[in-house]
Amino acid sequence: MFYALRNLFALVGVIAVIIAIIISLKMAPMMQVFESFDERAIDVYSDMIEKIIETGNAAEATVWKIPVNEDLSVDDVEETMRFVANEHNIKNVGELPLSGQIEAMSGKKSRFIKIYMFCNALTAAQMLEYNDAYSAYLPCRISLVEDKQGKFWLYSLNMDAMIYGGTPLPPALKTEAEGVKTIILDIMNRSAEGDF
Repeated sequence: MFYALRNLFALVGVIAVIIAIIISLKMAPMMQVFESFDERAIDVYSDMIEKIIETGNAAEATVWKIPVNEDLSVDDVEETMRFVANEHNIKNVGELPLSGQIEAMSGKKSRFIKIYMFCNALTAAQMLEYNDAYSAYLPCRISLVEDKQGKFWLYSLNMDAMIYGGTPLPPALKTEAEGVKTIILDIMNRSAEGDF
């Protein structure tokens, strides 16, 4: 019996070593690619994975979500949003009053959902000059959403994967992208507080 257990443990050990070798052979090329990525890439993807595990939802892992102060009305949030965007010289290039459209099409009351679109055309041009895939991120959108409990939230796409998730952006473009990130977060944070 002792020899059978010893042989079983030895077999398990050999299998574990073989699996470890196979995994390291498969992971080595990936790790080499990751070494060429921006120094913040692993942190960005680690945060995303943690959020997916926490929420079970990939969309939650790729957005910024900020609660709106309960004392603020939709008009207060919109007024602040426009003021802060103007202060940063980023253009409001469109608004989609989604809840109004839902109500018009369904004939039923909808909770409030509106999407605001902001763009700095010169930064957008630089991003597209670098890679046309960035067009999918344009314009920067901020959504004002009333949740099912009646609380308002501001959402926007988390730009970290776009900025830091791959090979480093050229320095000037990275600076521009980080500037847009700062502006969008400033619009969101100040609008959530009604801070002119």
